[in-house]
Amino acid sequence: MLVKQISVFVENTPGRLATLTRTLADHGINIAASSIADTMDFGILRCIVDDPEKAAAVLKEHGFTASTTRVLAVELNDAPGGLADILEYLSEGELDVEYVYSSVRSRPGKALILVKVDDPEKAVDILQKKGASVLCWNDIKKL
Repeated sequence: MLVKQISVFVENTPGRLATLTRTLADHGINIAASSIADTMDFGILRCIVDDPEKAAAVLKEHGFTASTTRVLAVELNDAPGGLADILEYLSEGELDVEYVYSSVRSRPGKALILVKVDDPEKAVDILQKKGASVLCWNDIKKL
């Protein structure tokens, strides 16, 4: 119930992010969710794509530093407290949330978040026991 995310170092120079996204598009890779965090000299693009292994390989071939990691994809109620509920469940399980970002893909009344935690298998177990919807890639692509 985990999805693979690619993380890419992106220099803070004009056009570099455009080059990265065009490279993915030219190789038929679709971005389903993304987040970018920046520092003075570079950013880290984290994204969920339809073929993470291919995306990482293609980006490396084009001079980018890319890696994959596993994250949770959690569907929650798109209402006040929806995110708080999920984060409280993880906190009760003494899990460290490293970061959270959202996707534009979702069903009416729902939101989709991507969550990186220190123990993803434990997080899946906790969330499922609480009745939360933890999605796999096949679920996401149907949204």
